[in-house]
Amino acid sequence: QVQLVESGGGSAQSGGSLRLSCTTSGYTYSRYCMAWVRQAPGKEREGVANIKDDGTTSYADSVKGRFTISQDNAKNTLYLQMNSLKPEDTAMYYCATGPFCFSASRPSYPYWGQGTQVTVSS
Repeated sequence: QVQLVESGGGSAQSGGSLRLSCTTSGYTYSRYCMAWVRQAPGKEREGVANIKDDGTTSYADSVKGRFTISQDNAKNTLYLQMNSLKPEDTAMYYCATGPFCFSASRPSYPYWGQGTQVTVSS
């Protein structure tokens, strides 16, 4: 059974930083894409960043230069370092994974965590 557990969300001031973590277990496929997806109230889910098994990363235009996705394979942990936060970054952030990466507008990953809330105040 695949399990993803996020942590590290919370509140920050505009311009501040937060780091999200996602520990994974039970994923046995050799090929994978791990992603951070967010959903703000009243909006669709939006892919924020992803990283493939070969280390290739991809970011949504809205977070390029501010967010960094990384992974520690030894710890089975995915990270999202979020700097220069803006109020529009406020959302529930989910960790997701599957054999393939999806576009930011259609993050249809088969496995999801429960989410962690990020709130940025101006």
